[in-house]
Amino acid sequence: MTDVAAAAPRSRRQEVVAALFRSGSFMIGVTIVLFWVVCALFGRHFVPYDPLAADILNALGSPSSEHWFGTDQLGRDIFSRVIVGSRDLLIVAPLATILAIVVGTVLGLLIGYFRGIVDDVVSRLIEAKMAIPSVIIALLAIVALGTSETMVIIVIGLSFGPVIARTVRSAVLSEREFDYVAAAKLRRENAVHIMFVEILPNILPPILVESSVRLGYAIFSVATLSFLGFGLQPPSPDWGLSVATNYSMISGGYWWTVLFDALAIASLIVGVNLTADGLQGALDD
Repeated sequence: MTDVAAAAPRSRRQEVVAALFRSGSFMIGVTIVLFWVVCALFGRHFVPYDPLAADILNALGSPSSEHWFGTDQLGRDIFSRVIVGSRDLLIVAPLATILAIVVGTVLGLLIGYFRGIVDDVVSRLIEAKMAIPSVIIALLAIVALGTSETMVIIVIGLSFGPVIARTVRSAVLSEREFDYVAAAKLRRENAVHIMFVEILPNILPPILVESSVRLGYAIFSVATLSFLGFGLQPPSPDWGLSVATNYSMISGGYWWTVLFDALAIASLIVGVNLTADGLQGALDD
């Protein structure tokens, strides 16, 4: 009997993995994300130029065989900066997402399990927070508390946490009615054990999907804050910061100083969203 019970979860995992490999959107999305992850980890080892080295004599050079994406107003090679620029973004955004997952999961488990006045009060606070765009909240917090990578991670993580909490709450409200929760209560298990040992493993699929979606939003938020001057700071080759720095060059016809960084941001967000769509489809099958 034990072998049969253990085989069921393994069989379900195998079905999900097989569905993921059959999903075109998931495979394309993962390929895009992995490409940028490799660039973030090893980009400095294969780029043709130092992304931080200025060369005023070659400033604002158009794309050529020597500089594939051209050079910016300081003569820095844009191709090298785009490749290396993924590093800071792929550190800050995932860490912010992890913080949001932890905060949202704990909060969602609490309000979904205990319900009553705890649910009413916290749910109203979450709804009030969600009425204000996350980027606006992040801007206000960073202006008040200062600009740094750590602050960006904390602000974005705490901003997205309540969104994940709502998803977790909905899942917990369904799970708490099942027999295994009643059985745990009859065994006099405490609330922490029931929430984190009994319920949490059964609501991981929606948490994974919601987390992958939030990662895309986190990437966009970090890039937006950098563009507005409240995120990563110079001389970082961060994409959002590079777009902000060179945005004024477009009117002079130097389109390449902005285009490739913008395309990099768009490609990474598309890759994450495709991955999330494929993951959701596989878990729903």
